[in-house]
Amino acid sequence: MSGFVCFISGGPGDPELLTLKAAARLAAADVVLYDDLASGAILDHARKDARLVSVGKRAGRPSARQEHISRLLIDYAATGAKVVRLKSGDAGIFGRLEEEIEALNAAGVGYEIIPGVTAACAAAASAGLPLTRRLTARRVQFITGADTRGELPDDLNWSALADPHALTAVYMGKRTFPALAARLIAAGLSPETPALLAEAIGHADQRFVRTTIAELAEQLSHESVTATAVILFGALAGAAP
Repeated sequence: MSGFVCFISGGPGDPELLTLKAAARLAAADVVLYDDLASGAILDHARKDARLVSVGKRAGRPSARQEHISRLLIDYAATGAKVVRLKSGDAGIFGRLEEEIEALNAAGVGYEIIPGVTAACAAAASAGLPLTRRLTARRVQFITGADTRGELPDDLNWSALADPHALTAVYMGKRTFPALAARLIAAGLSPETPALLAEAIGHADQRFVRTTIAELAEQLSHESVTATAVILFGALAGAAP
C-alpha cells in the first residue's frame, strides 16, 4: 500500500507539549483519526482541508469499537492517504496501540510511532514533583486501575505496589481506587501514604487533590467519575506544597 499511518502521542492536552515531529506530521496529514482526549487545540495543527474523524472511547459512553478504528486506518491508508492516528498521552501506555499495530501489520500497512508526554509525567511536572529520588525512590511503576470489564484487575503485583520506596501511577483508576487502596493497605502499605489525584492535566480546568491513599479512597467512594485523572501514590506524591 502507498498509504502510511503515523501514530502520534498527543500528550495530556496542552498543544505546547506536542513534539516538533508530531506537529509536523499533523500538518502534513490527509486524514486524522483522533481520540476525545486528544482533540481541541491540538487539532489546530492539522491542515484546514484534512479530514478529521472522531474515534474516541470513553468509559460509560457510546464509543467507537476498536475493530472499527483499525478498519478505518486500513481503509484510509488503502487510498494512499497520509493517516495520523492521534492518541492522548503517550500512545504506548494503556492506549491499545498494539491492537492497531497488529491490524496494520496484517494488512501490510506501514506505520511509525511518535512518543509523547504521558499523563503521569505531565501530572508530576504540573504539580512541581519529581517522579524519582536518589536512594529512596528508585522505581516508578505505571498500572491500569481497570481491566476489560472496567473492574480492578485481579492479577496486580500487590507486594510491588505496596513498596513504600516506589512511586506508582494509576491510570483509569478513579472508580476502582477505593478497592485498590484497601488491597494496598492489606498488603502492608500505610494508609497515610501520600496520594495525588490529578484531573484534566494540561487543560484550563486541571485540578490537584493532595491527600493520603486512605482519604482519597474515602473521597472517591462518594464521587461520581467524570473528569479523566491519573492518581500518583508513594512518598514523593506529597513532596511539594
